[in-house]
Amino acid sequence: MFSQPSPYAPHVLGVTRIMVGLLFLAHGNGKLLGFPAMPSVPPLTSMSGIAGFFELIGGTLIVLGLFTRPVGFILSGVMAVAYFYAHAPRSFYPLLNGGDAAILYCFIFLYFAAAGGGAFSLDRLFGRSSASSSSRTQAA
Repeated sequence: MFSQPSPYAPHVLGVTRIMVGLLFLAHGNGKLLGFPAMPSVPPLTSMSGIAGFFELIGGTLIVLGLFTRPVGFILSGVMAVAYFYAHAPRSFYPLLNGGDAAILYCFIFLYFAAAGGGAFSLDRLFGRSSASSSSRTQAA
């Protein structure tokens, strides 16, 4: 029953990519555009402000499914740096240092770098997705 990939896997991947991208995009919107209003907006030249650019631009590209693999790889690294720079010094435990979201984003983006954008992505529309090529190799 579970030995073959589900025919719905690309669709679930696509929906997951869109939702993760929208959530990530909200962080960049808050930091750079002031919506939703945040208690404090970081200076644009701070590490948090620079991360806001990655969140805004990277989140948009992830939602669109455009350049999903390289963007996922870059954002995974950004979130790893964010965790070790901003969260890990506070406490060893992610629940106590507030870094659990950064860890989750890091590994989800790493998965997108490996799996691609799935269904509903511009990568697939423009033929940059490897999903069609992997389907051909599985059929062979």
